Amino acid sequence: MRSVWNGSISFGLVSIPVKTYSATERTASVSFVRIHAKDGGRIHYRKVCELDGEEVPTEEVGKGYQAADDTIVPITDEDLAKLPLPTTKTLTILAFVGADEIDPLQLDKSYFLGPNGVAATKPYALLRDALEHQEKVAIGKVAMHGRETLAMLRAHDGAIAMHTLLWPDQIRSANAVAPSEKVEIRENELTLAETLMDSLGELDESELHDDYREAVEELVTAKLEGGEPTAPRAAPRGGKVIDLMAALENSVRAARESRGEGGGAADEDADEASVTQLGSRKTAKKAAAKTASGSGAKKTAARKTSGPAAKKSASGRTAASGGKKAAAGGGAAGKKAAAKTSAARSGAKKSTAKKTGRRASA
Repeated sequence: MRSVWNGSISFGLVSIPVKTYSATERTASVSFVRIHAKDGGRIHYRKVCELDGEEVPTEEVGKGYQAADDTIVPITDEDLAKLPLPTTKTLTILAFVGADEIDPLQLDKSYFLGPNGVAATKPYALLRDALEHQEKVAIGKVAMHGRETLAMLRAHDGAIAMHTLLWPDQIRSANAVAPSEKVEIRENELTLAETLMDSLGELDESELHDDYREAVEELVTAKLEGGEPTAPRAAPRGGKVIDLMAALENSVRAARESRGEGGGAADEDADEASVTQLGSRKTAKKAAAKTASGSGAKKTAARKTSGPAAKKSASGRTAASGGKKAAAGGGAAGKKAAAKTSAARSGAKKSTAKKTGRRASA
């Protein structure tokens, strides 16, 4: 591999000379050339000077900075080399953090760093092993390709990988695309979605390939041989989601069938999730209303039935109580009347005795 940047890693008081290599290969992707649609001739772009109209060879192409007033300021490689920036030839490590603290949106390009010389091997291996043992990544700054950028270093397959990072102010906010209205997710929906995630299984990188590139290559081969390209197999198109739960159930069933597990387990999970079909909401509401009215009628009938019985029972209790009170009252009145009769008889006897005594004295 050809190195794209040579410099050193500043690790405290340790300096590690390194070479930088591109970690990705883009030649395998599909690329097209521009042609003249009328006759198929290839279109070429030439570097032409806007002042004299002549084509400029590559060795005469330089750099320039366009100011706010459209003035072009020439900038040479010597000017850039004199900039008072330590990061022009040194990747300065600023901190060590956990990999989960770096937002993946900041990841830009990927490189491999290799030791530059025999003397750099040991400090290079020391930094690699320290990153791997602590399960951390190094964050630093480096100037590459005419601009300074953040960089993340991590241990990878016995080497040190470097990922250039975008600056935090280059990351746009997601507020403009996030749903503004509040969405209520039911527990059974979340459970079924998690079941679908588990049913898809683990990622097998050996099965990952570029279907688009293969289809284009088959198309080109068919055209070179003078034949008609085979019609591509129509991929299943997702329709409008009317019942989210049904779509999740079908997805779980399809994922498990593709893995040879069958769809029975998906049905069991669907039953455990207590799935309610969206299309039967009105029927469910009517059934609930009928059930509620039925239970209300039973309660009303129970109240009506228990009403007279309660009244009769209450009146019976009142009558019994009244009878007892009347009996008690009658007994008391009898006793009073008997006392009055006894007193009257005693008074009569006394009166007769007095009259008899008077007559005898006379």
